[in-house]
Amino acid sequence: MYRVLKTEGRARRAELETVHGTIQTPVFMNVGTVGAIKGAVATSDLEQIKTQVELSNTYHLHVRPGDHIIRQLGGLHKFMSWNKPILTDSGGFQVFSLAGLRKIREEGVYFNSHIDGRHIFMGPEESMQIQSNLASTIAMAFDECAPSKADRKYVQASVDRTFRWLQRCKTEMARLNGLEDTLNPRQMLFGINQGAVYPDIRIDHAKRISELELDGYAVGGLAVGETHEEMYHILDEVVPFLPQDRPVYLMGVGTPANILEGVERGVDFFDCVYPTRNGRHGHLYTNHGRINLFNAQYELDERPIEEGCGCPACRRYSRAYIRHLLKAKEMLGMRLCVLHNLYFYNTMMEEIRDALDNGSFAAYKRRKLEGMAQQPS
Repeated sequence: MYRVLKTEGRARRAELETVHGTIQTPVFMNVGTVGAIKGAVATSDLEQIKTQVELSNTYHLHVRPGDHIIRQLGGLHKFMSWNKPILTDSGGFQVFSLAGLRKIREEGVYFNSHIDGRHIFMGPEESMQIQSNLASTIAMAFDECAPSKADRKYVQASVDRTFRWLQRCKTEMARLNGLEDTLNPRQMLFGINQGAVYPDIRIDHAKRISELELDGYAVGGLAVGETHEEMYHILDEVVPFLPQDRPVYLMGVGTPANILEGVERGVDFFDCVYPTRNGRHGHLYTNHGRINLFNAQYELDERPIEEGCGCPACRRYSRAYIRHLLKAKEMLGMRLCVLHNLYFYNTMMEEIRDALDNGSFAAYKRRKLEGMAQQPS
């Protein structure tokens, strides 16, 4: 059940009850594509850094170790020792990212594995079956993420097919949830809005998928080549046409600024690899701008990454030490940076929820953006 607790303009403070616990929104989902956060981050770490939801990828877990193996071991929660919510992407994004290794047909998508080249077929039914084997909390519908600048005719045909795939996903999910041996018979299904940067196609698709009365709705196909302004314009146009009594998920977005703008436009769920990817390269988020620990100015810097931060890195280690670890290519350096960045994101979401509770989100957003625009010392 999804409950809106407070609103400020279009921004919503809500909560979503799931079989694996209640998610407080707006929320940033920490990305663990293959069942782990890159950078040697354990699930025990996630509990310390305020993670509410972990996100894993259907295609990658299907390829390795195999969803049937994970099912035999009790599902993804048990496999990775994580008892809070997990959202699994459908494999649809790989239709976009593995463009050179796939062919799209009405029945589904034919892939060559990026690992060993073997042939893989994934359609709506297969994606739902894999996600049912994984037993995630929330399963995403199988879709095509068309390039944001694709030809209008191609995008319309793609969206129409994605809608037909969504209908098949819903039917198959209902069947799977009704089986006696299903690991998670209360698995939720989120549909995905597509349409590139064409507002009319997006709006028409939003209206059509809204009629299916799914557990939640995502806006996909953004942050894949369009400008931030184009992305915000699409959100302005589309979100009002999605059900107001269901959560809205903006897929693959983004920077802290992107998240603040998305919240303002009514988005509840976010995910992005930025905090982990940037952390592994020594790029760290602070409330006073982003820092690059590889810079020589931090060689003798005894301060934590950010004064007052409660993350495991800042509670104990100096910028100088973490910089040394990164330069020496010690895994601990990457690990500490990833932990800091995820803690920063998760704490920011906590602050956003508090601001919405207090009716002060607009002021918070302004202060946060001003602070992060600074040149850090």
